[in-house]
Amino acid sequence: MIGWRYTRASRRTRSNGFISFISLVSVIGITLGVAALIVVISVMNGFQKEVRDRMLGVIPHVEVLSADGGSIGPHWRELAERLRRDPQVTGIAPLVQGQALLAQGNSLFGVLAWGIDPALEPQVSSIASHMLVGSLGALRPGRFDVVLGEALAQRLGVGVGDLVTMVVPSGSLTPAGMIPRLRTLTVVGIFRIGNYEYDSSLALLDIGDASRLFLTQGPTGLRIQTRSIDDAPRVAQQLQAQLGPQLVAQPWTAQNRTWFQAVVIEKRMMFIILAMIVAVAAFNLVSTLVMTVTDKQADIAILRTQGASPRSIMAIFVIQGAVTGVFGVLFGVALGLLIALHVDPIVSFLEWVFHTQFLPSSVYLIHTMPSDPRIGDVLQITLIALALSLLATLYPSWRASRLQPAAALRYE
Repeated sequence: MIGWRYTRASRRTRSNGFISFISLVSVIGITLGVAALIVVISVMNGFQKEVRDRMLGVIPHVEVLSADGGSIGPHWRELAERLRRDPQVTGIAPLVQGQALLAQGNSLFGVLAWGIDPALEPQVSSIASHMLVGSLGALRPGRFDVVLGEALAQRLGVGVGDLVTMVVPSGSLTPAGMIPRLRTLTVVGIFRIGNYEYDSSLALLDIGDASRLFLTQGPTGLRIQTRSIDDAPRVAQQLQAQLGPQLVAQPWTAQNRTWFQAVVIEKRMMFIILAMIVAVAAFNLVSTLVMTVTDKQADIAILRTQGASPRSIMAIFVIQGAVTGVFGVLFGVALGLLIALHVDPIVSFLEWVFHTQFLPSSVYLIHTMPSDPRIGDVLQITLIALALSLLATLYPSWRASRLQPAAALRYE
């Protein structure tokens, strides 16, 4: 009761105005620190989820490849049927993959060429549902058609019906040396996944045409979709037992291991750095309580002479500091969630005001500011902030409990 009364009194008593100001600064500091931590962690969660989902709209959950980097063999259909019996597998599609150059006029760009089966591709990717013009069904065998990503089509300056030239490095050996193969392709579709890496570098062909261009004896891999992306590593291990040493089952986590590890490390370091800001704000409570103890020396002495124990004196100031910390944390959680849930409109408004773009799609893969506040992260931040606030109250409260009544009342 006394601790609560001290907290209220420090806010309205004119003689303690400076202490009230320092207490208010402590609350604001904790609020801003907690809010910043929640917003940053939510944005990093959203960035990771958004990029992962857009990646998985193109790449499969599991990919079966040849151990030597060549074709997986002419009996790939029998292999696909055997792998499809796994209850966790929901779709399988063949793939021919290779590096090439795509030219139109004076423009020349390196591309990742994928030969796909238009009928089976929707089982393992969402490209068909992200077509801006045309469709995957327009890729007909023998006609050497191509579907391009939107950014790649813009860089080449082409649209549906235009012709482009594909240059395949692995060409024919002649007396004059190695001559790359050239093939004129007709653009029959343009897609936009929303991931700049694929929108600017991916070219899709019919699997038969791609096999003839890259001189492969059948597909170079099988793309497999599973029921859950989280189960992909376990499913890959199960499929590997059926494949033998010539083939390798590779989950999506292995294909992008470096990128996802970098994001996890960055998220961890940002959490530590911003937690230090919360710690600094929480330890402002130390100065607030030290000044409060100095101001309340006579009250402490009177309470001690009336029989109050050192533990009860300590509890008074622990409660006073804890109340300040709790208010700061609660306000911080509310402010952080409010910003995290509306971060994209806020960023769009700031971009409009300052006439700039904070997330260039060519650098960050996405052009919007995603946010994914998670209850686990919010609870962890809340508990850490409360623990730091409580820890900051212990030393001043302990010093108050050690105060001797005679020394405190000597000059009263």
